[in-house]
Amino acid sequence: MTDLYKTVEKKSEGIFRDRGSKFIALAFPVNSEDEIKTIQKQLRSEYYDARHHCFAWRLGAEKTHYRVNDDGEPSGSSGLPIYGQIQSFDLTNILVVVIRYFGGTKLGIPGLINAYRTATAEAFKAAKIIEKTVNDIFELDFEYESMNDVMKIIKDEGVEQFDQVFEMRCSLKITIRKSETERITERFKKIDKLQCKYLHTE
Repeated sequence: MTDLYKTVEKKSEGIFRDRGSKFIALAFPVNSEDEIKTIQKQLRSEYYDARHHCFAWRLGAEKTHYRVNDDGEPSGSSGLPIYGQIQSFDLTNILVVVIRYFGGTKLGIPGLINAYRTATAEAFKAAKIIEKTVNDIFELDFEYESMNDVMKIIKDEGVEQFDQVFEMRCSLKITIRKSETERITERFKKIDKLQCKYLHTE
């Protein structure tokens, strides 16, 4: 399994108009379904007067966890074309919501597919697409005397650290690229009285 994936750096927007209807595509980098629900709730509030909020999202470097929704548009006319663009741009950990303001003229299913697909593509073209690594987060718990040994490994391996507590018994959290996890954690585990606890993957 790869531990590299592509996503958008930050929120981006694309707009497409056809026969009076306006389609606003908003793309967001996301890490969880809870985050997705929060964003969708905010958009429903912000664009409360729009006819449809169609969306697609995909999570995880393995790209197997996804969902599409037509939000009242004809089946297959909106969520799937949005998701098709996510696949075309090879993105994950991403949410795209396309908000439609109805212009009074029905576009037909081919017109809708084109509109949702094009709006999404415009949002991706406007975005900065970045490559990220899948990382495992660990908590290290160790004796103060082991500080130098711990810091040497952190420095050697270029490991990111945060939430440090340095007292008689010390703790800190570290971020390790998934493909390096086993090798680096084995180095830490050789330190006497050190506990290395896996927290989560992001």
